[in-house]
Amino acid sequence: MHSALSEADAICARQGLRLTALRRRVLELVWQSHKPLGAYDILAVLSEQDGRRAAPPTVYRALDFLLENGLVHRISSLNAFVGCNHPEHAHQGQFLICRECHAAIELEQKSISDAIVASAKEVGFVVDSQTVEVVGLCSGCQGA
Repeated sequence: MHSALSEADAICARQGLRLTALRRRVLELVWQSHKPLGAYDILAVLSEQDGRRAAPPTVYRALDFLLENGLVHRISSLNAFVGCNHPEHAHQGQFLICRECHAAIELEQKSISDAIVASAKEVGFVVDSQTVEVVGLCSGCQGA
């Protein structure tokens, strides 16, 4: 997690962006959870652990900043966020999501992204962005 925060600091510094204390704390909480974390989960932790009385729009703005700058990914099926494992370069998100424990494993398979773009092109569709979510069972939940 420490390296993820250091990398976020460096990326924001290079791009002239402000990683405010709240944005940094939200990113820290996302990384600490090791599982996708929703905005209201983040609000609860901010209130319980930090004593902050942040309003939902404040947390959503912090998450939007982190998302726009490639520091987190949104897992639509869970309406939650995970830290990006590869924030140093733009890429399309591919995730394996456990239906039992909700763990999300980020993949970075350019061949998958390329296949989606090629298939879309064949039918005259231009891809702006893509996130692939594959739901199944992680190795820890398969035997349970």
